Amino acid sequence: MTAAGTVAEATPSTSRRIAGVTLASVSGVAVAVQSRINGELGVRLADGFAAAVVSFGLGLLVLLVLVPATPGGRRGLAALRAALADRSLRPWQCLGGVCGAFLVATQGLTIGTLGVAVFTVAVVAGQSGSSLAVDRAGIGPSGPQPVTASRLAGAVLTVLAVLLAVGNRLGDPGTLALAALPLLAGVGIAWQQAVNGRVRAAAGSALTATLVNFVVGTVALLVTFAVDVAVRGLPTGALPSEPWLYLGGPIGIVFIALAAAIVRFTGVLLLGLATIAGQIVGAVLLDLVLPTAASHPGPATLAGAALTMVAVLIAALGPPPRR
Repeated sequence: MTAAGTVAEATPSTSRRIAGVTLASVSGVAVAVQSRINGELGVRLADGFAAAVVSFGLGLLVLLVLVPATPGGRRGLAALRAALADRSLRPWQCLGGVCGAFLVATQGLTIGTLGVAVFTVAVVAGQSGSSLAVDRAGIGPSGPQPVTASRLAGAVLTVLAVLLAVGNRLGDPGTLALAALPLLAGVGIAWQQAVNGRVRAAAGSALTATLVNFVVGTVALLVTFAVDVAVRGLPTGALPSEPWLYLGGPIGIVFIALAAAIVRFTGVLLLGLATIAGQIVGAVLLDLVLPTAASHPGPATLAGAALTMVAVLIAALGPPPRR
């Protein structure tokens, strides 16, 4: 497949975009669950980098078994090697896992201090603006997409909706400097989704693209963790016994694979907005069904969640951007 072939697809129909939005929203719910799990794991281990290594490493182990065991995975690996050999896929386009690793690390490093509310606001702020820029530059598999009025309105409304949802839980202003980490992670998510979509297009397999993401991310985390151990020593916390605290990696597999598969139908911005909507709804459901000491969703939180869904619909139902 040529480089041009990865972007010269016909404009996706509204029905495909809506289907992509639905799947992305479901994956966003999974991200909310993953954030809760990895944040708790980081607290238990007393080391966010260690929690990220455990999460990413377990996901990688699952993929190392799953991808070679499936015919589609094996074909995807062969196609990926061919695409790298003929340079239709560039090596830098395989580095999306670095951004995924950074996001998982920030979950373990900051949620215990910032809480999910501030963490989500920071990620959304970074992701919304970055998604517009990534789409405009044509980094994703769907090619350059102009900043239309509906897409810009959806991005702005999403940020306002999240601020409404969590505005009463922003916490101690003294901790907000730490929010720069998830802000940067949000910027990286858009680029990660775009290049992972390129890898999927070249390999013809979302699972293969997910494996590449986890290999790169795990290597980056192991290097970072080694530096962390050299500076601060080994983590003081013990590995917890609860099995659910080790589900962050498998949940990440579902999220990355879905994003790589559907970004060509939605574009990076719409994929990001739908994921954000799922995150907000998932966070509200978690707070209602499995509350913590700090989670008491009120009318503002529920209104913000509903407004987020409206923002995604505005972006999804607007006229498709011209190539």
